[in-house]
Amino acid sequence: MSNRLDAIQALIASDLEAVDAVIRARLESDVVLIRQVAQYIIAGGGKRLRPAMLLMAAGASGHRGPNAHELAAVVEFIHTATLLHDDVVDESELRRGRQTANAAFGNAASVLVGDFLYSRAFQMMVTVQSMRVMEVLADATNTIAEGEVLQLLNAHNPEIGEEQYLEVIRRKTAKLFEASARLGAILGGVPGVLEEGFAAFGMHLGTAFQVIDDVLDYSGDHMETGKNLGDDLSEGKPTLPLIHVMRRGSPEQAALVRRAIEQGGRDEFPAVLEAIRETGALEFAREQARREAQAACAAIGAVADSKYRQALLDLAAFAVDRNF
Repeated sequence: MSNRLDAIQALIASDLEAVDAVIRARLESDVVLIRQVAQYIIAGGGKRLRPAMLLMAAGASGHRGPNAHELAAVVEFIHTATLLHDDVVDESELRRGRQTANAAFGNAASVLVGDFLYSRAFQMMVTVQSMRVMEVLADATNTIAEGEVLQLLNAHNPEIGEEQYLEVIRRKTAKLFEASARLGAILGGVPGVLEEGFAAFGMHLGTAFQVIDDVLDYSGDHMETGKNLGDDLSEGKPTLPLIHVMRRGSPEQAALVRRAIEQGGRDEFPAVLEAIRETGALEFAREQARREAQAACAAIGAVADSKYRQALLDLAAFAVDRNF
């Protein structure tokens, strides 16, 4: 599976190197702790999916150049800032197979460096000198913050249904995917209908990606996902596999999951995992993700064929078939 992602990213390898150079340059600060924490989290790996999507959307729209590199770095900074804040809120200790920044440096440093990354991202987006670009990124950042608060409100609430679950995903995760694809289209100057197509591609792909993340929390391999199984359950997050059990499982299974969501923790994890398997909840969630990926591909059906458009289609396939 990693080979498929490598093949997708090979198309834009030189652009991704340029983005990494921008990231390193823009992380410079005379405050030592900022450099330490920011470099720690950026160097922690990650798939760089949002920058890659922006670069491929720009390529499919006929644009290549430094503005794409700058904005790709901006979306990675915004994403990284959300990770720093998320890990503090969730009290997470492991991400991508190593200590989270809050575990390594403390909560206060993580929150404040996350703030630095947000503010640096806004400094960077100004350099593109496009009000449209600034509007898209400002709206996306605000929507992401709303999604984070919604997720907090939904924690430990077993009454959350599928539509409310998807609303959190669309705001918290899919919005930055949407913005990334839209920005690529804006840089390419495509007509409005095509820009909306790219944006819809990003939104649907981001939704599929998060649904699979939620599946992997109950089925992934610790060494591949880089995080502990059952983290979502321990935080009382009502994700799609749990919602499916409560809707389709036996009364005993539904009661078990409701109790686990309300109480959080890992005590009920083995029993919940068995209920998930018995009700086919993971395959149900994967099928939902596949439908989102199909909608993503359909959204760019009017985009001219190119190696960049094909890479976007391949990215949609990777998003739902991955195991990390």
